[in-house]
Amino acid sequence: MIFYQLFKKLVGKVITVELKNDLIITGLLEKVDQYINLQFANIKIFEPENHPQFASTESCFIRGKSIRYVFLPENTIDNELIQESTKEYHEKRKQN
Repeated sequence: MIFYQLFKKLVGKVITVELKNDLIITGLLEKVDQYINLQFANIKIFEPENHPQFASTESCFIRGKSIRYVFLPENTIDNELIQESTKEYHEKRKQN
């Protein structure tokens, strides 16, 4: 949940995710939940010839556990929010 607030601010923006199965998807982020499960619209698949099963797919749901990397547009990164979230997370872990 450490990055949940960051992802909530990305709803409505185009982002790219690389999955653990090497599939790379770019699309409009529609929804996110506290488990970083993502729902996309208007998706595009990188190297579609390697993934023909997605040729006609326009939207998808991605489980947070299957995400390897998230590529964000530089202007969407909120460094203060990231630093604050990680600081709070580590403070809570020290208390436990």
